[in-house]
Amino acid sequence: MATMTEKETIRTLTTHYIDGAFVESHGREVMDIVKPTNGQVIARVTLADEEDARRAIAAAKRAFASFGRTTKEERAKTLRRLHEVVSARIDDLTAAMVEEYGGTAVFSEMLMEAAANVFLSAEKALQELPLTQSWGKTTVTLEPVGVAGLITPWNANSFFLSAKLASAVAAGCTAVIKPSELSALQTRVWLECLHEAELPKGLCNVVAGRGDVVGAELVRNPDVAKISFTGSVGVGQTIMREGATTMKRVTLELGGKSPNILLDDADLDKAIPTALAIAFMNSGQACVAGTRLLVPRTRLDEVNRSILVAMHAFPTGDPRDPKTAVGPMVTQKQYERVQSYIRKGIEEDAEVLVGGEGHPKGLEAGYFVKPTVFVNVTNEMTIAREEIFGPVLCVITYENDEDAIRIANDTTYGLHAYVSGTDVQRARRVASHLLAGRVAINGMLDDQQAPFGGFKHSGVGREFGTYGIEAFLEPRAILES
Repeated sequence: MATMTEKETIRTLTTHYIDGAFVESHGREVMDIVKPTNGQVIARVTLADEEDARRAIAAAKRAFASFGRTTKEERAKTLRRLHEVVSARIDDLTAAMVEEYGGTAVFSEMLMEAAANVFLSAEKALQELPLTQSWGKTTVTLEPVGVAGLITPWNANSFFLSAKLASAVAAGCTAVIKPSELSALQTRVWLECLHEAELPKGLCNVVAGRGDVVGAELVRNPDVAKISFTGSVGVGQTIMREGATTMKRVTLELGGKSPNILLDDADLDKAIPTALAIAFMNSGQACVAGTRLLVPRTRLDEVNRSILVAMHAFPTGDPRDPKTAVGPMVTQKQYERVQSYIRKGIEEDAEVLVGGEGHPKGLEAGYFVKPTVFVNVTNEMTIAREEIFGPVLCVITYENDEDAIRIANDTTYGLHAYVSGTDVQRARRVASHLLAGRVAINGMLDDQQAPFGGFKHSGVGREFGTYGIEAFLEPRAILES
């Protein structure tokens, strides 16, 4: 295995994917892609500009004239083809995520398998979704909204590319995708899959550029009917505000500060390792990470001891090593952001149970942080209020079930929540009071048919399953005399 410090080969990417072909960028801004494990430049990418975005939108608009009239079976066939080509490249997609983003090998492979399967999940949902309903002399059809602008984040790039495209295609929309500019190498592998699928020209166009350039053009362009965005609250608010000018339909997934309630009957030998896995998934760079661990005050000492024992199963290191549980942060900027929150927690008198400031020993060259657990945290502290997006867990005590529910819901977010306990009926009762788009009981669970999205500042709308497809459809009623 190569070391993380040896010199990297620098690749050059100058094309975007428009109208079924790789075309040279009109934009001229060049950005370095830096490997997060060692800080070395591994690629130089020419970013798209507004003209590239407009060309992609025009191609998608032309393609929609025919693809918008396709049948369920035609769309299902396209989804199956996309599943085939992505499935064939899971190893390459995984390797790209590990190299460019620093995702751990085990997590990255699992995510890329999900990226392939999401197309089949969308096909299943499409078959279950009635696109036409009638009663009397009234007929209601669900019509694709048109060209969709899909904007994806850097923390799970290829998965979001697949998931958003799958719902758009199932609905009969064409797409212009703006992936994170930090994910150019991952996007390139995914684009090779897309090209291999030989889809109708213009069905899916991909332009890699900055949000304030390409993303802004998608949001203001009148030929884009829909925006589906995953990212920060601030950008989501801008999209809603700017998109209103052209009456954009929007789906926004904007992060979270997810609570994980350990009920007083929880089996700590199972619940604590699961809680740490939920908090540290994707190296903590996950919108669904359970970063607030709510524990009964009477069991706090037991919980602390269990955390110290279980932390040995979450080593930080080379993400290529299958034993590594926590990789680096994506950039130096993100590393510094996480460090600033750790310092803030200390300043606010939270106690560091494990971890703390600085690099883990022997990993000073990359953007690695120490997986950190704070105890004696109150829900008013900054580290309990704001999304850190790193491997930082806050342990907060509660008095009873009602108090746990109150603390869990005392947040501006509402994306995900977790409940652990041996009395399943009780856990269900607690879950039913949590203001979150998804609540998982006794585990880190997923269902690609279940809606995904959040309450409050965690976003607007839902993705996945029939809910995700409906977000790209408009109902039209025809009434006869």
